Amino acid sequence: MNVSTWVWAATLIGLTALLAVDLLIIGRRPHEPSMKEATGWVVFYVLLACVFGGWIFLNYGSRYGQEFFAGWVTEYSLSVDNLFVFVIIMSRFAVPRIYQQKVLLIGIVLALLMRGAFIAAGAALVSRFVWVFYLFGLFLIYTAWQLTRHGESDESDFKENALIRWSRRVLPISKEYDGARMTTHVGAKRMFTPMLIVMIAIGTTDLIFALDSIPAIFGLTKEPFLVFTANVFALMGLRQLYFLLGGLLDRLVYLSLGLAAVLGFIGVKLIMEALHGNNVPFINGGEPITSVPHISIGVSLSVIVGILAVATVASLIKSSREPKPSERTPTPVG
Repeated sequence: MNVSTWVWAATLIGLTALLAVDLLIIGRRPHEPSMKEATGWVVFYVLLACVFGGWIFLNYGSRYGQEFFAGWVTEYSLSVDNLFVFVIIMSRFAVPRIYQQKVLLIGIVLALLMRGAFIAAGAALVSRFVWVFYLFGLFLIYTAWQLTRHGESDESDFKENALIRWSRRVLPISKEYDGARMTTHVGAKRMFTPMLIVMIAIGTTDLIFALDSIPAIFGLTKEPFLVFTANVFALMGLRQLYFLLGGLLDRLVYLSLGLAAVLGFIGVKLIMEALHGNNVPFINGGEPITSVPHISIGVSLSVIVGILAVATVASLIKSSREPKPSERTPTPVG
């Protein structure tokens, strides 16, 4: 796939402009978006991704178009799973609803920066070392196994990591929020607000999810342009989707199992591709194993969409037969 410099530049400028609009909206008017507003933005971003994918089809062919959509659907699903953790963090630290948009947007910006770094590193490794696919594949299979063991995250699963504990111990943290600010004055003393701890929690969560998502998409396409754009389109609109889904997130009880199946499938696909291009001395004497079946991107896209559709429908059917879970009680930061 030969992507010219001007296409890269135009794509980066366009996506940066959209992100700047989000920043401008929140900076000028922090608020909790209405259902109509959230729906409009989510539909806009989904249609924008579809239009972009159609443009890939027309200009670069069906193979790369399918790779984009397979990557986008997978990354979007992983991003929705990311929302579960965001909900837990917002609840755990009792973030006021009116300021949750800012937290989400900063979290998305951090995720874009981290994934950009991982994409650059992953592309360099994949282009030089075939054996990296073995590592990516095994990592995804392990992640899938972990998802089937632990299922969906809930508030009792959230444990403060070492960076959060260190920040609490070393930094002067106030007991109350001061709007969306990360610093405030308590008397004559300048202190950090709990918002800083929330940002640290969101940032470290983004790092963990980037470690899962980047190997997953490299299992579907090796083109850095498609890896990058699929990730960006998956993250754009995530802020509005958070408010749109609301309580629906609690109803997607089988999403983790669906994602586990998707990640396991991609992990196996990666290992099969690694065997096709094998040059590891202790596997088949360093020779490729051409008898291993090849899974086309069309089959991959169908499998991914099918698994996620079944998981979503099964989740909604199961949750409709059960009483609604009681609302979580936020625990203030002290």
